[in-house]
Amino acid sequence: MSQPLTIDFVSDIACPWCAIGLSSLQLALARLGDAVDAQIVVHPFELNPQMGPEGEAIVDYLGKKYGRTPEQIAQTQEMIRERGASVGFNFGPRNYVYNTFDAHRLLHWAGLEGKQLPLKLELLRAYHSEGRDPSNVLQSGDYADEVRAEEEEFQSHGIQSVPAIIFNRRYLVSGGQPVETFEQVIQQILAEA
Repeated sequence: MSQPLTIDFVSDIACPWCAIGLSSLQLALARLGDAVDAQIVVHPFELNPQMGPEGEAIVDYLGKKYGRTPEQIAQTQEMIRERGASVGFNFGPRNYVYNTFDAHRLLHWAGLEGKQLPLKLELLRAYHSEGRDPSNVLQSGDYADEVRAEEEEFQSHGIQSVPAIIFNRRYLVSGGQPVETFEQVIQQILAEA
């Protein structure tokens, strides 16, 4: 019999480690098969909430934010591509960083419709594999208040970086962990239940 497991996945579309983490988590769940009945709920976090609608060149943005040179950025992007490939996520060339607030509003709506996870995966692919801009997907201001409230809630609980993966509202795992790490954490949680 499958054990239920609630997984709150706090993340941003713009975060490459979130794409890696979600892919790793899904592979771990697939390895565990029928032992677990997992429900993944995605929650918003903005890495660059002040980003304008036109976006910013990734080299300029990462250079200012982290003090990295273009060469260091290229090395990091290559490492991220390799990690992504190892869990089945394809990172394409991405030259711009965009505001993701509209994507979070769209994900909130998709959650009400029961289609949140497939949309999250598609938005991650569009942003990281195809370099597409998720900041222009909505015409109205719907769900802005709900998204802001949810962001504030998780930040008030100490979430300062993403991905932040919370199992059964008790156990926090941070970062784009390897498949084996997620598998071990889930097995330990199930054993304690």
